[in-house]
Amino acid sequence: MPQDHRPPKSVRVLLAEDQGMMRGALALLLGLEPDIEVVAQVGAGDEIVPAALTSRPDVALLDIELPGRSGLDAAADLREEVPDCRVLILTTFGRPGYLRRAMEAGAAGFLVKDGPVEELASAIRRVLTGETVIDPALAAAALSAGPSPLTARERDALVASVDGATVADIAVKLHLSESTVRNYLSAAIGKTGTRNRMEAVRAARQQGWL
Repeated sequence: MPQDHRPPKSVRVLLAEDQGMMRGALALLLGLEPDIEVVAQVGAGDEIVPAALTSRPDVALLDIELPGRSGLDAAADLREEVPDCRVLILTTFGRPGYLRRAMEAGAAGFLVKDGPVEELASAIRRVLTGETVIDPALAAAALSAGPSPLTARERDALVASVDGATVADIAVKLHLSESTVRNYLSAAIGKTGTRNRMEAVRAARQQGWL
């Protein structure tokens, strides 16, 4: 049996990625680093906190668009449930709004997936020392884009519209009156400069506001 040459205190990493092939490849590549150990792998957002409570990782490497719960929501959960775990967002979607939301959720870093694995390994080590690691191009884009103009309720109304739900459906889901839902949707449409709520959903998603 080959000996494991990891140092006595490896960086323990939890990996959340819904695509099995990508998750396996990342785990394999990170496992080749002498000081990094992937201690948990999950494919859904609602599995992140339970896995972290069991494996106690030093760093959680999270995708954003996950089934069950988004990586951004899970990052906020980890801040409450496993405060010693640093969160590094790794995503295909380098959207300015996502970066802002990740930082608000307490993430320590934000990288896109097209970078080399050496850069990712370095980022894992850096966030563990207390640094904040952000893709430079995305940071510049986020600064120029500004914050999301949507209120929390306007965002909720758009999110509830994603599957083509009716105003009545949205009102029931959000425990609001139908007239209030229409007002929120109308405001969101105006703020996104679109013609209807489905266009507003697409525009807000492109900006990373949803």
